[in-house]
Amino acid sequence: MLSTFLKAKLHMASVTQAELWYDGSCAIDADLLALSGMEEFEQIEIYNVTNGERFSTYIIVAEAGSGTISMNGAAARKCQLGDRIIIATYGQFSKTEAAEHKPKLIYLNDDNSVERSANTIAVQRPQ
Repeated sequence: MLSTFLKAKLHMASVTQAELWYDGSCAIDADLLALSGMEEFEQIEIYNVTNGERFSTYIIVAEAGSGTISMNGAAARKCQLGDRIIIATYGQFSKTEAAEHKPKLIYLNDDNSVERSANTIAVQRPQ
């Protein structure tokens, strides 16, 4: 049996463009794709931290080093410029594969530069 696990995420990316009349998708800076292991045409889940929207689309490549995170087509209706979002990909793994799997977690600054990366999330403690 396969189970679905987080593969990678871009945490707190800032939306830099919204193009309603463009092929539906999310354009992501090629450097961020390489760092996260995400791939062109891969399905992604987007969680808009600013407004609570959650939706699926797929990746297209934006110019390397541009910091671009562009919502295109119908996705442009779900985000505004400057919204902070989480972009996540998932994979299906066997129990053996899952035991070895470490997701690629990329934490971004508000200009979509990389703040840090990790492959674990600290245990959440009560406040």
